[in-house]
Amino acid sequence: MANNIKDQIQSDLQQAKATGQLRTERIREIVKSAVAQVASEFKEGSHEIRTLVKDAVSAVIENLQDKGTELKEEVTASIEGAIEGVNTKRHEAIVKTQSELQRLQAQIDSEEEKIQQDVDGILAEIAETGKERTANTKSAIDSAIDAIKDSEEAALLKKRYAQLQAQLAIVRANLAARYGGRADEVKHYLEEANNWYNQARPQAEVLATQVEQKRSQLELKLGEAGTAIARKERQIKQTLRELLLATADLFKDKEPNKQDKEIVHK
Repeated sequence: MANNIKDQIQSDLQQAKATGQLRTERIREIVKSAVAQVASEFKEGSHEIRTLVKDAVSAVIENLQDKGTELKEEVTASIEGAIEGVNTKRHEAIVKTQSELQRLQAQIDSEEEKIQQDVDGILAEIAETGKERTANTKSAIDSAIDAIKDSEEAALLKKRYAQLQAQLAIVRANLAARYGGRADEVKHYLEEANNWYNQARPQAEVLATQVEQKRSQLELKLGEAGTAIARKERQIKQTLRELLLATADLFKDKEPNKQDKEIVHK
């Protein structure tokens, strides 16, 4: 096993070197492919798997050790590739489960939308009934309906839910990039995060400038992450990490309290 995988990796490395394609990304892919092919024969988490990873990384080191102190990025790429190769099956299972979760989430959203439509219909009928009442009764009914429609608690819950979903999508993008996710998978998570983020845009007047600055920072990071994916740059992981931190910073802003609102409107 050790010799076979070492021979395969070293052969692929030599071929890549001969064609001028021996970059860190290519090293990662070579190791990932070799490890994934052999790892399927062993039990997950077994001693053989750990030996397989060690042999794969050793093959890269032995082939490129003449680079000396410049070997760090290549070793990092080989370790990443080996880890991704070992977890190929697990990652495929995660993607499949995630797809099912998204389908269920869409179903939940659809049902919630139907509930909202039913509630709107009921409130409309109640409002229509109120027209036949006295002026005081009609005013009370209208006020009650407005209070239900414009509930600050409901609006805040929707906003916080969207914020959490945006952060969760970015966390998934980070995990996918770190543990072997494909570029289109990471891009999908970023698009999902952007959609949720747009639903969670802060509307508060208080601290509007500060919020706008953080919002611009987040939009910039989203753009940078998309560009990095398109170019297949190794910097994508760092960009995604910065995006995650930027999101956390933006979404920690609190809603203005009643006193703040009174100050704004004065």
